[in-house]
Amino acid sequence: MKRITVRYFAMFREHAGVGEETLDLDAVTARDVFEATRARHGSLEPKGHCKVAINDSMAEWDSPVSDGDVVLLFPPVAGG
Repeated sequence: MKRITVRYFAMFREHAGVGEETLDLDAVTARDVFEATRARHGSLEPKGHCKVAINDSMAEWDSPVSDGDVVLLFPPVAGG
């Protein structure tokens, strides 16, 4: 088990009901963290539309996570 802090933004925060939480997870990658939080909070947003960062650096979904990491989940961003 790894202790991971997850920070939620926008709709992820709305689904979670909190801006941040620390979870004990059997996560190997950022994808595992996303799937665990999605199941926990009922988010229907597909991973492919979202961005992830680990310890304040943008990351890929297959990036490894370590005990003590902070994973940030961002919804799709529109711009113009």
